[in-house]
This record gives sequence, structure tokens and C-alpha cells, in this order.
Amino acid sequence: MGKGPKTKHSVLKRFKVTGTGKIKVKKVQGRSHLLAHKTSKRKRQLKHQPVLNTTAARSMKNMMKI
Repeated sequence: MGKGPKTKHSVLKRFKVTGTGKIKVKKVQGRSHLLAHKTSKRKRQLKHQPVLNTTAARSMKNMMKI
């Protein structure tokens, strides 16, 4: 019996699966540097981890072998 397809570990490091099966992005885009010119409201809103839409989530789950 052969081995199945391998899990993409780069995807496992960057995304998190919630209890209901949704995919959350661990790092928020635009929150790592150049924060001085951004307003505090914008930085505050960038704290929240976005949830992927169903099309992108399906491909990420396929790469994670879920």
C-alpha cells in the first residue's frame, strides 16, 4: 500500500482551522511594518484574523488534507 499525497506544511503554518471548519489567516496583511502613518482605527481593525471565503477555504483544506 503506497503513501497518499503529502500535506503542504507551509499552509499548515499560515492558516488555522476553527471548530466549525472555517479557515482563519494567522498573519494579517498590512500589520507587520510601516504602522506610523496608519490611523489607530485602521490598526485596531487589522487585529482581527480574517476568515477565508469558501472557494479559497476549499483549496486550503485540500492542501491541508482535511
